[in-house]
Amino acid sequence: MLVSGSGTILDAVTTSGVPVRVVVADRPCPALALAVSRGIEALLIDRRDFGGFTPGFQRARYTEALTDALVARGVDVVAMAGFGTVLTERVHDAFDGRILNTHPSLLPAFPGWHAVADALAAGVTTTGCTVHVATPEVDAGPVLAQEEVPVLPGDTESTLHERIKRVERRLYPATILRVLGELDAAPATVRPARASSPVSQGGRP
Repeated sequence: MLVSGSGTILDAVTTSGVPVRVVVADRPCPALALAVSRGIEALLIDRRDFGGFTPGFQRARYTEALTDALVARGVDVVAMAGFGTVLTERVHDAFDGRILNTHPSLLPAFPGWHAVADALAAGVTTTGCTVHVATPEVDAGPVLAQEEVPVLPGDTESTLHERIKRVERRLYPATILRVLGELDAAPATVRPARASSPVSQGGRP
């Protein structure tokens, strides 16, 4: 899993029985400590080593380092969990159709970083949570699952986002498990190749 924050989604994913091979963060964050507490490899590939959060950020080099780490560990499916770095096509080429993301709206409505605020500003009565395949174009990949969340009178960005997160913590793990099951059931000829290193055995998000 790719993380940047507190690890609430990681917590929901692991407690739901999703087998997680490695947790990768782009910055120091509590999610790494949570991974360690669950017996999962925690790997920091720090943006600060690639230009940080400046205009000089070396996105291509960062993506290459992250992709190489995932491939070396025999990861089958990459699940983003609040990951704050947009990656280049390198990772999408390596995990074509196998990078998942969750978004706090009913895509294609309200893509981008401010989906909850945008929904409130638009005055909609319903928004929700979407699990989709990540593509180089942000929040534009095929939808795998969606669930509606009503916008209540008096909602703030905080209260609405928290209700969306409750759905997300249930919908995302269930969708990941479904995708893994479909991958396991696929003919061997269409399954992704796994690295030969012993650490890759049982590779998962």
